[in-house]
Amino acid sequence: MGKTLVGKVALVTGGSRGLGAAIAKRLAHDGAAVALTYTSSSQKADEVVQAIEAAGGKALALAADSADVEAVKHAVAETVNTLGRLDILVNNAGVIAVALIDQFSMDEFDRLVAVNIKGVFVATQEAIRHMGEGGRIIMIGSVSSDSSAFAGISVYALTKGAIASFTRGLARDLAPRGITVNNIQPGPIETDMNPAEGDFADGLKKIIALGRYGQSDEVAGLVSYLASPEAAFVTGANLKIDGGFTA
Repeated sequence: MGKTLVGKVALVTGGSRGLGAAIAKRLAHDGAAVALTYTSSSQKADEVVQAIEAAGGKALALAADSADVEAVKHAVAETVNTLGRLDILVNNAGVIAVALIDQFSMDEFDRLVAVNIKGVFVATQEAIRHMGEGGRIIMIGSVSSDSSAFAGISVYALTKGAIASFTRGLARDLAPRGITVNNIQPGPIETDMNPAEGDFADGLKKIIALGRYGQSDEVAGLVSYLASPEAAFVTGANLKIDGGFTA
């Protein structure tokens, strides 16, 4: 696609590793200056920044747990103060806990809601204060909001279903300001936390139409498209990228 994001500034939450790191690198490759948040992986965050800078880009790592309202607000403010503006927010940070509902602890429930829902709300509310025409809000949801492939993910699915609904409502709220809002719903994606090999992965691959896990770079490519001027007429969409997992 080329340098479609030159002059833009992006903030990627949870951008120190896995899918978030791939998204941050791709947006930088396309010309954006990129801020990324991390919770505990400062070394990983620094490695992402160094990779972006080595390729000629500009990046900033910010410590911010998405469950911490003030930390999220500070990350948005620091992005604007340091990089000068904010055009693209990628709400990527998320957590998962797997347990049957009668075994699910309240602490785990509160943590999932705090990161996967409240953190997204706060980051979005703060980001749009700085966005103008052409702004982009991109959620990283999950196919679990529409289809649960195995037991134990009901609460995770609940949080990602909330994001799908939030996306549709926000699209209406922000359309008059020229800001689009879309939700990417990945299926099984290979990361260090979600390996594509092993008994669990082998079982999932049997129900993926393409017979393999997706790659972080493939999701990052869809983020890049939604962030670009070419996607100006796409808003309120929940877009699956799952290799036919839910086909």
